Parts: sequence; C-alpha cells; structure tokens
Amino acid sequence: MAYERALPYRRRRRRNLRTVLGLVGFVVLVCCVGAAGLGLWNYQSVRRSTDPARAAADAFLRDLTAGDHVAAYDRLCPATRQRWNRAEFTRRVAGPPKISRYDIRDVAVDAQDGRLRITIAAELTREGGVVDRHEFSMVEADDGWRVCGDPF
Repeated sequence: MAYERALPYRRRRRRNLRTVLGLVGFVVLVCCVGAAGLGLWNYQSVRRSTDPARAAADAFLRDLTAGDHVAAYDRLCPATRQRWNRAEFTRRVAGPPKISRYDIRDVAVDAQDGRLRITIAAELTREGGVVDRHEFSMVEADDGWRVCGDPF
C-alpha cells in the first residue's frame, strides 16, 4: 500500500484583532472628519449666498414700508419690471392696505440649472393689523440680488 505524503500544513497568520480595530477606527475617524468638513463648507457657501439675498429683500420691504416706491421698484428683477411698469407698481403698492411692518421669517435655498434661487418668507403686517405671509423669490443679477415674481 502506498501512502501519500501529507503536504506541509501552511499555517495562516492570524490577524491581530487590535490592528484590525485600530485600522477600522482610523477609517471611521477620517470619514467623520471629512463629513464634518464638507458640511461646514456647504453651510458657509449657502450662508454667503443667503445673507446678501436676505439683505436685498429687507431693503425692498423697508422701501415699501417707508413709502419709497421708486426705490422698491428699482430692486425688482428685469423680468418683473417688464410685467409691471413703474406707474402700475406704484399704484398697486400705494393703495390700501399698506404695509406698516414686516418680519423676515425664513430663507430657503434651491438650485435650478446650476443657479441659486432663494425664497424669502416674510410676515407683512398691514395697516389695520392684518398679518399675511408672503414669499419673495430672489434671483441673482449682475449687480446683486433682486426680487422676482409677484412682489405683492
């Protein structure tokens, strides 16, 4: 009878559990730091866009509240100016009920076709105490942010 010679048994090296856990911990740490950095960068870029748009909406509402309809009209985007001429706009906003006070409540950011579109939600207090909520669409023009769409 012939015996087969047994092949030498190769012993597999055992991985050190401590090394594996250390490597996994390092990968998790790098991922967490990367996610936090990306989140901070995203927050800052959105913040840089929303602050000027909020300031432009605030200036528009301040002009309307003060009765400076010419300055408010100049803060409209070109597309809205084509729909409303200066006389129509002035007649519409000068009539009752006038805005006596406003409060900007929310700023929402949306990207369409690679361009930011910001929506400002404001509570408008009219003469007589009626409060209504209105959203202003803001678009970025060459010279800053402009109110676009229905300004009333």
